[in-house]
Amino acid sequence: MSRATLVFAILLLFAMPLSLLAGRVWIDPAVTPNAALILGELRLPRAVLAIVVGAGLGASGAAMQGYLRNPLADPGLFGIAPGAALGAVTALFFGYAASPYLLPLFALVGAGGAMALLAAIAGRTGGIALFTLAGLMIASLAGALTAFAISMAPNAFAMSEIVLWLNGALTDRSWREVGIAAPLVLFGIAILWRAGKALDALTLGDAAARSLGVDTGRLLWLLVIGIGLTVGAGVAVAGIIGFVGLIVPHLVRPLTDSRPSQLILPSALAGALLVLVADSVVRILPLVTELRLGIALSLLGAPFFLWLLLRMRRGLA
Repeated sequence: MSRATLVFAILLLFAMPLSLLAGRVWIDPAVTPNAALILGELRLPRAVLAIVVGAGLGASGAAMQGYLRNPLADPGLFGIAPGAALGAVTALFFGYAASPYLLPLFALVGAGGAMALLAAIAGRTGGIALFTLAGLMIASLAGALTAFAISMAPNAFAMSEIVLWLNGALTDRSWREVGIAAPLVLFGIAILWRAGKALDALTLGDAAARSLGVDTGRLLWLLVIGIGLTVGAGVAVAGIIGFVGLIVPHLVRPLTDSRPSQLILPSALAGALLVLVADSVVRILPLVTELRLGIALSLLGAPFFLWLLLRMRRGLA
């Protein structure tokens, strides 16, 4: 186990019990009425889901930055998260979200459609530039269709539900959502981890990676499937939660040798920790209504992104 993996695993072990107790009303298991019911049916599934979603976003961010060799890359760049969001918005638009499994199913279908379109455009021989441009095109198209759905919402209630869902949150989630997301995210992380050695070789350049026996077409498919599962499953159960995949690899990288293969698992743990802590903070803020998790992480991520840009500009000066 690497030092980074150990550090974030220990921090996660400390953060988990604090997350279970934290909230607008703090839980004291010894005196709070129905404490076991509240913890087991409300707070524990929410905390586990935060870990699952954060782990998927963190691992996918590390893999994407390794593949694109760009420290500013984020999972939303692939168009998979916007595709999943479009699928969920479609379910809300037509009123299918009344069934507990249809909204996540539509979101996963949207993510799968974005994955298939991305692979079809980039192809087996498509380079990184084509892959990036294809992702941006899919993200732009999915965003435009989502905005169209909002503008054409059949009633104010549907519009409100769509907007709230797009902001991302773990409120009122149960073990059902954990059961949907956890297997897909874990499988996706396993695929990304398997691609780690090929990503290490890719840091030397495409030609050098091929000379070392890396099948770049296979690597592309591994990344599309792995990121599609991790990001798509997260969006399916929690909505859009941005910037985790951008922030986390930068927090982890100083604790490793910066090889992509050494970043993926620690980034998964760090992403789980970040989302778990952020979800705990939004629960205890003294606001009239709970701040949406996606908004909170965007308020954190936007200044971080600006700081990265300024640091890169100073490095180029």
